[in-house]
Amino acid sequence: MSALAARLQGELNVARKAQDKERVLLLGTVLADIRNHEIAIKRLPTDDDVVEVIRKAIKRRRESVEMFEKGGRAEQAATERREAEALEAYLPAAPTDDEVRAAVRAAIVGGAKQMGAVMGKVMPAFKGRLDGNVLNRIVREELGTSP
Repeated sequence: MSALAARLQGELNVARKAQDKERVLLLGTVLADIRNHEIAIKRLPTDDDVVEVIRKAIKRRRESVEMFEKGGRAEQAATERREAEALEAYLPAAPTDDEVRAAVRAAIVGGAKQMGAVMGKVMPAFKGRLDGNVLNRIVREELGTSP
């Protein structure tokens, strides 16, 4: 079991003892997602795999927030928002915009002139720490293209 998955399991046990039902549900769901991912990849997940599962869980919750807000269900949207924020605590620190911008500029100087080429060179350097939407925005700004 990866260190991050073990940390999640430990925090689940603490939440159970404290009878924190919301946290138990959240962590239990994420750990189930990790186990499902483990079955899919047919090996023990690494911390990078666990981060990927957590990112997907956060993305699902953000999409749910949008849907609940459109449907006028503010209470459910607030719950999903809280869960996404709680999961973000388990992600590695995101790079600053300046760090990303420097990497994008280096890729452009290195010969990448197209959006996909720049993103292809930069994304591996920040794997698991950078949201693709942030990178997309910065690449567009640096290449001078509009969305």
